[in-house]
Amino acid sequence: MEFKSTWSEAYFNILYSQKTKQNKMMIRWVYVATKPSYNLMILNSHSFSFPLTKRPLFPSLKKPLIIHCTQHQQQQQQQPLSNMDSTSSTIDDEIAVDLTPVLKLYKNGRVQRLAGTEVIPPSLDPTTNVESKDVIISKEHDISARLFIPKTTYPPTQKLPLLVYFHGGAFCIETPFSPNYHNYLNSVTSLANVIGVSVHYRRAPEHPIPIAHEDSWLALKWVASHVNGNGSDEWLNQYADFGKVILGGDSAGANIAHYLGIRVGKEKLDGVNLEGIFYVHPYFWGVDPIGSESNQAEYLEKVHNLWRFACPTTSGSDDPLINPAKDPNLGSLGCKKVLVCVAEQDLLKDRGWYYKELLEKTGWGGVVEVIETEDENHVFHMFKPTSEKAKILLNQVVSFIKNA
Repeated sequence: MEFKSTWSEAYFNILYSQKTKQNKMMIRWVYVATKPSYNLMILNSHSFSFPLTKRPLFPSLKKPLIIHCTQHQQQQQQQPLSNMDSTSSTIDDEIAVDLTPVLKLYKNGRVQRLAGTEVIPPSLDPTTNVESKDVIISKEHDISARLFIPKTTYPPTQKLPLLVYFHGGAFCIETPFSPNYHNYLNSVTSLANVIGVSVHYRRAPEHPIPIAHEDSWLALKWVASHVNGNGSDEWLNQYADFGKVILGGDSAGANIAHYLGIRVGKEKLDGVNLEGIFYVHPYFWGVDPIGSESNQAEYLEKVHNLWRFACPTTSGSDDPLINPAKDPNLGSLGCKKVLVCVAEQDLLKDRGWYYKELLEKTGWGGVVEVIETEDENHVFHMFKPTSEKAKILLNQVVSFIKNA
């Protein structure tokens, strides 16, 4: 069976056609050349599921989409490279999706990340006297974390509050191991005197949303597995105070922290007391513009497209994963204190203020505060970490952690 559409420039090869309980079909997709004379040649592949009721993926592209359905584990046909048209070599350089300055996706499936690729090893930081190490949470799912512990007084004379942090990067770039996030966690854990767990989740487009959210939930459950002192990491077993747990994140990571806060509120984690959550420039969005968004029309479609790119199965920008106003579970947020940090020049600023309004309307019952930094843009503190305003923002976050 062959399905054709006019939405995208890709071949899809169905590995198996069994529907899931959510009426989804698991597929393996490959970017290949689209000339009619080409037989299927795998250049790069990814696996994910999509709702059968939704329209095809990547609506911004116009070339035909062809889906070849085959039996599970049926041998995939491959055409030798030597038989390909000579123009096929140019596909390596042809861009399918350009999301500069985040990334570029090429027609052969190659992902070129334009930022957040540098990594540094864990260490004992001489400036903050914080030690870090890397741990594997799930080898199967490629989930890991970088842990941070202050060494000013070591071993600690009492158990330390626990910060679980989620990095930003539009769900597509950055890691806990980049210099910016490594140094930020060093500073926060030192000043707040907490143990830090900075989570490495899988990123889009290779691993589309909601994989990042599910990975982060698994990571949080891994953290909770240390409550009784018999987990896999000794720092958490011996020194973490699970009676005072804070979640935090910036941009896309703030979105994940919000998702986890609701999930903790609904499902609970035995022995874990979630005291508070802080969001720095949270990545929330929606179909209808609010506040000053209407004055920046040229950027609105870019945000819509970025979300669809990271989450191909989404219903759109009113998906509850990106628009808290559409989430009926918002009032289940599992903590009583929230800090939302916004920046005056940030396109997402009004979504942060709106989040406060939404929470208060749900009857949630906690305290939410919004802090706005004047004359700054999205995640400015990562680009200018030594600036005076970045230091002020850092201290505001630290104060929230200490008083949560």
